[in-house]
Amino acid sequence: MSHGERVDFKNPVIKWIDERLPVFSLMQKEYGAFPTPRNFNYLWNFGALSLFMLIAMIASGVFLAMNYTPSTDHAFTSVERIMRDVNWGWLMRYLHANGASMFLVVVYVHIFRGMFYGSYKKPRELLWILGVVILLLMMATAFMGYVLPWGQMSFWGATVITNLFSAIPLVGSSIVTWLWGGFSVDNPTLNRFFALHFLLPFVIVAVVFLHVAALHVTGSNNPLGIEPKGPKDTIPFHPYYTAKDMFGLTVFLIFYAAIVFYAPNCLGDPDNYIPANPMVTPAHIVPEWYFLPFYAILRAFTIDISIPFTHIVLVSSKLGGVMLMFGAVAMIVLMPWLDRSPVRSAVFRPLYRIAFWLFVLVCITLGWIGAKPPEAPYVQIGQVATALYYAFFLIALPLLPKVEKTLPLPNSISEAVLKKS
Repeated sequence: MSHGERVDFKNPVIKWIDERLPVFSLMQKEYGAFPTPRNFNYLWNFGALSLFMLIAMIASGVFLAMNYTPSTDHAFTSVERIMRDVNWGWLMRYLHANGASMFLVVVYVHIFRGMFYGSYKKPRELLWILGVVILLLMMATAFMGYVLPWGQMSFWGATVITNLFSAIPLVGSSIVTWLWGGFSVDNPTLNRFFALHFLLPFVIVAVVFLHVAALHVTGSNNPLGIEPKGPKDTIPFHPYYTAKDMFGLTVFLIFYAAIVFYAPNCLGDPDNYIPANPMVTPAHIVPEWYFLPFYAILRAFTIDISIPFTHIVLVSSKLGGVMLMFGAVAMIVLMPWLDRSPVRSAVFRPLYRIAFWLFVLVCITLGWIGAKPPEAPYVQIGQVATALYYAFFLIALPLLPKVEKTLPLPNSISEAVLKKS
């Protein structure tokens, strides 16, 4: 369908609207007849699942916002009121609270799939960067949302995480004061976090729009990592992949519903069911599970770097940890330029495939360490895992293309699909 061409819809209402605002023709072009590689596997469902979870989180969040009171005096009790007195409030709250975890699970799998199949490589670098921006916005939104119930872990988590910005030279203290709205985590902090938690999802929607637009310009990657060479290599997105996405969504919803209805508090911290008390510090302050790998990297930097024979500290352990944590995300952004291999997919890169699965193991280890107290031997294990995390990006990715013998690529997607069948 050429640019500006409209579809001749049979439904008179849709046809009338489309003649005046060709939104249905646009949808048909971009999501109906859009040519898509014919060899997608079920790992490609996670993009659609991410979009579904974004819509679900916004819908449940708007409902909760109608009944929530962003005040340190009433925030905790307003959440309890939602759970006990508001019709279906318990369901909305559990859908939203557990939805954050499900959303991050889906996005993490989406990112790891992109790393395995080389979806970050040319010409999809900007698409990849926009995806990482979405991840950062999601993490900021999730952190602010975790503060809103105003339980013990909410309060102390906000105190610890916002204090990290004080390590930034010159402007750190000013940033912390601005985030707090004062000189401690208090009512202005809660109001700011509530406002930002409500606003950021709509910023995410805007970046998702750019992400999808970039995808439709470059086209989708595929498990073979080779570009479609003709009509035989592609099929229309609808009905083939809409049906596949619906099946994947059904399986996902079964898992999601099982958590919401049978284990709604399994991912939460019991201390968060205690009202916030600035005078009582929890024995072990830990973030939500999806922050744990980055939390472990943050704690891996334990020494101050000083000028020899002086007391002048160049990099404090706190600043070093913050730099390592944000550097961990920066490494993901830089993947298109760190990995120079002409072959995209790990299916044809045996050494990279080994390095990738070791990297996944390192990330799981960091998540486990992040949940442990900062003491031996967990700190030492976290330091080794952090070193291996950075080694994957700074050593393995640049070095492997020079020493790796890749497997021969198929001539086309259709040839590989027919051969496999």
